[in-house]
Amino acid sequence: MRKKIYIGFLLFVLVFVGTGIVFSETKKKNNDALYKQVELFSDTLAIIQKEYVKDTKPKDLIYGSLKGMLSSLDPHSQFMDPDTYNELKVDTEGKFGGLGIEITIKDGLLTIITPIEDTPAWKAGIKAGDHIVKINEALTREMTLTEAVKKMRGKPGEIVNLTILRDSENKFLEFKITRDIIKIEDIKQARILEDGIGYIRLIEFRENTLQEFNKALNSLLKQKMQALVIDLRNNPGGLLDVAVKITGRFIAPNKMIVNTKGRHKEQNLEFYSDEKNAVLDLPLVILINEGSASGSEIMAGALQDYKRAIIIGAKSFGKGSVQTVIPLGDGSALRLTTSHYFTPSGKIINGNGVTPDILVEENKEPDPLKAVQEVKTKKTDQLFKELENKLPISKPAGEVFDYKNDAQLIRALNTLRAIIIYKQSKL
Repeated sequence: MRKKIYIGFLLFVLVFVGTGIVFSETKKKNNDALYKQVELFSDTLAIIQKEYVKDTKPKDLIYGSLKGMLSSLDPHSQFMDPDTYNELKVDTEGKFGGLGIEITIKDGLLTIITPIEDTPAWKAGIKAGDHIVKINEALTREMTLTEAVKKMRGKPGEIVNLTILRDSENKFLEFKITRDIIKIEDIKQARILEDGIGYIRLIEFRENTLQEFNKALNSLLKQKMQALVIDLRNNPGGLLDVAVKITGRFIAPNKMIVNTKGRHKEQNLEFYSDEKNAVLDLPLVILINEGSASGSEIMAGALQDYKRAIIIGAKSFGKGSVQTVIPLGDGSALRLTTSHYFTPSGKIINGNGVTPDILVEENKEPDPLKAVQEVKTKKTDQLFKELENKLPISKPAGEVFDYKNDAQLIRALNTLRAIIIYKQSKL
């Protein structure tokens, strides 16, 4: 018996040691491959310094290669030189002039996630999904997100020229946009529309958004609200914890709202609802579109998974990744994607977005720029005069909210009316 146990133990040790040798050999092979590539990089660096037509600085070559290395990973990872990193650190301090757009890199193109309402870009007619191909005279093909932001923001009152490729028109459009101080109202509308159905338009998730949202929600509840539409269209996201807390207003406590998954255990995080006075019996519709991203996708995805809300509109943008800033020794830094967001049911948001329960196309308004291009080919003053009379007039500030011409919102109202009637019939 002892002999059998001894032999069994010996076999276990041999298997364990053998496995260890296999892992050790695998690690060694990986290290050898890495060293060969580093040697290749070193040889290339030496050849450039020796043979290139102009003198080069090692720092410039290293920084350039690091930028290329990080940009090859995904659109949101990047190498930041000390100046860029310092600019990121003071990004939220003070005021600066901007255009009012959220941007990313999608399919290799600098792409607008959404224009923020009532900002210069929004007033100029920039749309979610537009591709920026030129900023002033600079082509954006090799441009990082940070470089693009630096070129578009600056002193208020200055003009920025954007050349836009709009997929729906398959042509280049020119925009002259004047920088302004960007001021964002978290809650754009909060009112009862009709038949006891409330409406809250949520622009972004920022530090004070939860307080403002609770104020708006409580006000509507006091007005005997029977159902609610939350409009997240063109909401680019913002602070994760705020998005989680607002979502938790409509979900029972201790329910997962979103989780993140990365390569390491410490990057696998779960975020739960913790609202003790959650509103659980109020019929709810969430409006989204291709400009809804990040935090708004987290909210829509969680409420959809728990069947707590009906999602109406168009498929969202699909921005669901977490970037970690890692400082380096010389004052530069890496901005590295370290994890992805997942909905409670395990659906990945990044690249996929949230698909509505009810797909409704947005209103197709006449595009004056397209009309002008068509008329220019005819070169007649009479046609230009006719066109001038047909051009849509921009809405003045403070104009009455015209929701009855909003196809997606009308669909939301009709859906909630049906739910209210059904609940009343059961009672």
